[in-house]
Amino acid sequence: MTPKLASVLMPLMRGMDPERAHDIALRALRFGLAGRDTSPDDPILATHALGLDFRNPIGLAAGFDKSAVAVAPLMRLGFGFVEAGSVTPKPQIGNPKPRLFRLVEDRAVINRMGMNNAGLAAFRARIAALPRPAPAVLGVNIAINKEGAAPLRDYPALYEAVAPLAGYVAVNVSSPNTPGLRDLQGEQQLSEILAALAETRARLKGETPPILVKIAPDLAPGAVEPIVAAVVQHGMQGLIVSNTTITRPGLRSAHRGQAGGLSGPPLRAASTELLRRVAQLAKGRGLTLIGCGGVGSGADALQKLRAGASLVQLYAAFAYEGPALIPRIKRELAALLRRDGVRNVGDIVGADIA
Repeated sequence: MTPKLASVLMPLMRGMDPERAHDIALRALRFGLAGRDTSPDDPILATHALGLDFRNPIGLAAGFDKSAVAVAPLMRLGFGFVEAGSVTPKPQIGNPKPRLFRLVEDRAVINRMGMNNAGLAAFRARIAALPRPAPAVLGVNIAINKEGAAPLRDYPALYEAVAPLAGYVAVNVSSPNTPGLRDLQGEQQLSEILAALAETRARLKGETPPILVKIAPDLAPGAVEPIVAAVVQHGMQGLIVSNTTITRPGLRSAHRGQAGGLSGPPLRAASTELLRRVAQLAKGRGLTLIGCGGVGSGADALQKLRAGASLVQLYAAFAYEGPALIPRIKRELAALLRRDGVRNVGDIVGADIA
């Protein structure tokens, strides 16, 4: 099966319960039923970030494959990078169902999954079995359990466990679906977590992948600068901007009142504005930014790049459109770059930042 044919079949999945459809999609991917994109990437999209070479800047955000069951098949769809997780130290079943909702009229998704995943041991075994070299860069998103968590113990232990296998590691302190997690973005708590991670990274021998902090789009204006300062102070390599939102901007769908994190086009404006602000604060400080939130076209990706992102992630659009979305976004982005006279995608990063 080709990615295009797999996407043609996507409407059939929309009649199912969203979580059941997602589970079936992961199984199909795992067994190679979504095909692969065999077309070479346009050289204009090749970029270097975080000390790594990416064949293109388009990635899959964390949350789609929490337990790393289909990482290699996802990579073969044409992504430049795939971020698996969030993975927690121990397995957890997440929140009660139903917990995943399609907002079809808004092309959006609300989830309150609660980071259901198989835990670190199973996750690590799966990413250890990935083909080497992998078809794309692997990112690993780490988080703490809902119960029994000790952030200063758990984040460093997770990092140490996945470090030999990951291209980069993302620290999730911003999911709205684990009680108290977003509080870890507070200046003192975040600084302590990053200090512990920096100490662990300095102690390790061999592979020490770069660390990024994933932040919420709903931060108060005064909270952003201390986060950027803490990331710089403790030698982290960047930020992912942003996670899902708990706001409900202009939604039309029947499920708009459901609790949880909102992703998709309604998040685009707020996440891009936050990205632009973070980029201004980070300018000249050696940080790499990944833009995430509402990306569904080459134009959306270009907007994130111009706002300061070196790399771009998507989620909801992939859930709606399927594998054919990836080659389309890459074609659109390459055409827009050539239209603007850009030689390489890296040259456009931060073009809109004063």
